[in-house]
Amino acid sequence: MVIHKDFSDFVLFLYVYMAYADGVFHPSEKEAILVKMSKLFPHEGDPKQKMNAAEKQYLELDPSKINELIHDTFKHFSHVKFNQKYKVYTDMYDIINADGKVDQAETMALSALKKIIDLGAESLA
Repeated sequence: MVIHKDFSDFVLFLYVYMAYADGVFHPSEKEAILVKMSKLFPHEGDPKQKMNAAEKQYLELDPSKINELIHDTFKHFSHVKFNQKYKVYTDMYDIINADGKVDQAETMALSALKKIIDLGAESLA
């Protein structure tokens, strides 16, 4: 299942996914995402509106389908270089740390994402 046509939109979706990993989209996580969005969408007129749309999209998805969506979408964007995908991973770490604590659910979500990115790297080898 692939719902994003643009890698930047997918990355924003992943940011929201990671922020919700502990069940709460903390205001400091929102601020961290907004900072990162300035690089993802340098010409975006209203980044908060775009983030809110990505949050709505995330919340409307069946939670049981999210891992499949992430895996399939990374495969869909196979042309994106590994170092770009790994940068997304490091950004995720910044997001889950933004509220001052990292809980087990966030660690598990980050680990699952790393495995998907690593699988993509292995298929290139």
